[in-house]
Amino acid sequence: MVAYSFQKQFVPAIYSRKKRQTVRAIGKRQHARPGEIVQLYEGMRTKHCAKIIDDQKCLYVLPIQIFVAAPLILWIVVDGYEDVANDRGYLEEFAKLDGFTDIESMHSFWLKHHGVGIFTGVLIGW
Repeated sequence: MVAYSFQKQFVPAIYSRKKRQTVRAIGKRQHARPGEIVQLYEGMRTKHCAKIIDDQKCLYVLPIQIFVAAPLILWIVVDGYEDVANDRGYLEEFAKLDGFTDIESMHSFWLKHHGVGIFTGVLIGW
């Protein structure tokens, strides 16, 4: 079982089931694997820690790259599919699935937390 912590801004989208995925960096710790149970929390490792929804089954873990430029997100490549990576409709849909209102709000978040450049990680869905 793997637990993931989310910022407060994502809790309503997770609770309403609009957000059913998360993007995470590849690091030392092991991420969930398809079929494993994931737990979704707000504020883990704080006294305000709370479980957002019941445990979920991990459906997929896919490689992802996000290219963040100063003015906008230029492309998102999931599992090597580059053919739609910079299509505006695809970017908008991805942003909404990830709990943002639109691609601009996703860009602001990524710029603030990751800066300009190419982010490489995994996309975990439940």
